[in-house]
Amino acid sequence: MNWDKEVDILVIGSGAGGLLSALVAANNNADVLIVEKEKLWGGTSATSGAGIWIPDSDNAKAAGFDDDTEDAFKYVRALSADNVPDDNIRAYVENASDMLRWMQEKAPVGYIAYPYPDYHAENPGGSPTGYRTHLPLPMEGKYTHPSIKTMRHPSTAASLFGYINWDITEAYTFLFRPRFWWMTLARMLANYWLDLPFRFTSDKDRRLTQGNALVGGLRMALNEKDVPLWLESPMEELIKEKGKIVGAVIGQNGKNIHIRARKGVILAAGGFDKNQEMREENAPLYQSAEYSGGTSGNTGDSIRAGASIGAETMNMHSAWAAPVWYVPGENGGRLCSMERALPGGIMVNQNGERYLNEAASYHIVGQQMAQRALDHGDANPTWFVFDADYRRKYPAGPLLPVIPDWLQEGPVQLIMKKAKTLSELAAQIDVDPAVLEATVSRFNENAAKGEDPDFQRGEAAYDKMYGDPGVTPNPCLAPIDKGPYYAMPIYPGDIGTNGGLKTDAKARVLSDKGKPIGGLYAIGNNAASSMGESYPGAGVTIGPALTFGYIAARDALGVND
Repeated sequence: MNWDKEVDILVIGSGAGGLLSALVAANNNADVLIVEKEKLWGGTSATSGAGIWIPDSDNAKAAGFDDDTEDAFKYVRALSADNVPDDNIRAYVENASDMLRWMQEKAPVGYIAYPYPDYHAENPGGSPTGYRTHLPLPMEGKYTHPSIKTMRHPSTAASLFGYINWDITEAYTFLFRPRFWWMTLARMLANYWLDLPFRFTSDKDRRLTQGNALVGGLRMALNEKDVPLWLESPMEELIKEKGKIVGAVIGQNGKNIHIRARKGVILAAGGFDKNQEMREENAPLYQSAEYSGGTSGNTGDSIRAGASIGAETMNMHSAWAAPVWYVPGENGGRLCSMERALPGGIMVNQNGERYLNEAASYHIVGQQMAQRALDHGDANPTWFVFDADYRRKYPAGPLLPVIPDWLQEGPVQLIMKKAKTLSELAAQIDVDPAVLEATVSRFNENAAKGEDPDFQRGEAAYDKMYGDPGVTPNPCLAPIDKGPYYAMPIYPGDIGTNGGLKTDAKARVLSDKGKPIGGLYAIGNNAASSMGESYPGAGVTIGPALTFGYIAARDALGVND
């Protein structure tokens, strides 16, 4: 083989897991190259909130929370799929805190342990008080490296107007709008628009928060190590010699470049979210690439490349399920997260009936919506129904409060339904008026008492997380009784697939004979998740991606301390 370039570690993909694995390798004096198929770097991580689920962290201890990794293991083990090995779950829960400590020491990335309850906190080993979910601290000041111009934007749902970065405190300020909330808005607008002369050359916000803060901090540390990141450089195939992966073919400028990886290739290129053919073949519940919130580059290339050289796949039917808003013309669904738990709104099927606890985790709601659509054909879309009081106070996905209906963006006005009465609204969404009125009447009677005997909304610790603390006796419940009435469509979607290449506790890809394939690692949504088909808490997507990236790079280089 005539090699065009040789490195120690070749990383495929530029999301958080890939960037961290590259940083671990570079800090151990390895020669590293990162390749990214897209024009922008950062992957789905950059568009996310970048929460990470880390048991027993130093950050949690500093906040006064004593955790136990054995409790965390029991909690995840009971929720995860039976085919996920115990060793993989243990590798995650026992290495996650070490990874976080190392990352915060080696990169300008900071996290805070947050009182965010586990999604199934009432289960054995769950944490109703939180402090396993960690949220990124903003990178204050300005990101000055030229790579800011090719960093992927945050998602429209996780930023102000789709282009100004906000942190969780600012997001809650805009959600509940306490006194003088407009001062926060004015400050953020001024910081963005007065970033001169940069504002004339780019629309990027150089104050980084959430996913941008995570990938931005990792990229800054990599820049200090002079680690190259090639854009528009897709992996075409893996190169296998004598049963071991020794490199890969990378496409660049119309040419194939053969790159030798002396120590290993780490696949970190995401799932197959945007590959409609793969979804139809593998994910019967989650077939729509259009509604997925994943980024456009997630087309399963690395999963197919692994399978083509004899790697085994696992749980390819699974996804990080989620209810999503879909705005015509956008390239994916917007995650519907907190709106469902706020008081004064319900979700009804195409018969006008409630069929789930709206305030449950988005993974559970997404799964229930998809299953309902498959079994009954009446939940795609599901309608989010609310009244004028909710409309005045809270967002409904892209439909923003404060801004009048007639000033909303054109595509949003297209999907918004509005009527003076529930009966008229029912006609607009093609449901039986009598059924919708009966559904709302029953809900209102119980909501006034702070109860939901049908679906127990507002009882679990997680439900209350996104409720309005100013509403009593239940922050998740209020009657829907003030016209005009509104409805917005919600679809069963996802934020990415999570089935992929089967790996062991060291993130080594396994062959169809169950043995590690030398030189090949997979992390993040490239690998079958150690969570199985479950979603134990906020941050169990990026948390494992970072942790197994940390494990993979250390194993490839033989780092044991």
